[in-house]
Amino acid sequence: MDLTQWGLGLLAGGTIFLGLPIARLRDVTTRTKAFLNAISTGILIFLLVEITGHLLEEIEELIEEAVEHGTSMAGAAQYGGLFALGFSIGLLALVAFERRYIGTAKNGLAAKARAKQIALMIAIGLGLHNLSEGLAIGQGYASGAMKLAWLLAIGFALHNATEGFGIAAPLSGHRVSWGFLSLTGLIAGGPTFLGAVIGGWWANEATEVFCLSLASGTILYIVGELLHLGRQLKEEAVVEVGLLLGFFVALLTDFLLIAAR
Repeated sequence: MDLTQWGLGLLAGGTIFLGLPIARLRDVTTRTKAFLNAISTGILIFLLVEITGHLLEEIEELIEEAVEHGTSMAGAAQYGGLFALGFSIGLLALVAFERRYIGTAKNGLAAKARAKQIALMIAIGLGLHNLSEGLAIGQGYASGAMKLAWLLAIGFALHNATEGFGIAAPLSGHRVSWGFLSLTGLIAGGPTFLGAVIGGWWANEATEVFCLSLASGTILYIVGELLHLGRQLKEEAVVEVGLLLGFFVALLTDFLLIAAR
């Protein structure tokens, strides 16, 4: 047991709890709720672009390498297949879940119940994404690159703080318990710690690609749900400003992570 490695995982994943208290806001106006919801959507849109772009770039590089050297396309085909499979499962599994367990009752659900469902779905999508972040930290530490491992942990910690806000924003104005917020934080941030532990003694690129693909499909579904909720709130101008703000806040934290690396 290496306490430093565990500590890096806790540091990177624990900051997701910093953004969760926003869910405890009371007497939130429709305009404010629409704005907070839009910021959450903007953050998730950035993550979707970032994750999917990273995966497609890796597949493109494998194709280019095979063409230039006249080698087999097996690697590109494997990663491409994993991406298609993971993305499809991530998206369609939530569609099937909604049809099976929510179905026609969706529009009849109380606003609080619907907000809690969306928050849980966001937490699940972020958890899949954060597992890969934890694996990167664990791999860096296990290879002896302590400086890199610390920089990754700090960078992911900054990024995860914005993700916590993304979970909490749809819950604003509803009475939710600290226990429920802790559950969403554990679902979203816990995999960072788990990944850091696993990555220290076992690493597999194919597994990482599959996890990220699952996260992409899940986040795409969640973005659609949040955009639908935003249209229901009917605060178009505020929504667009919130989307921009959320996107650029996430972009800025990503730039900080790149600079740290």
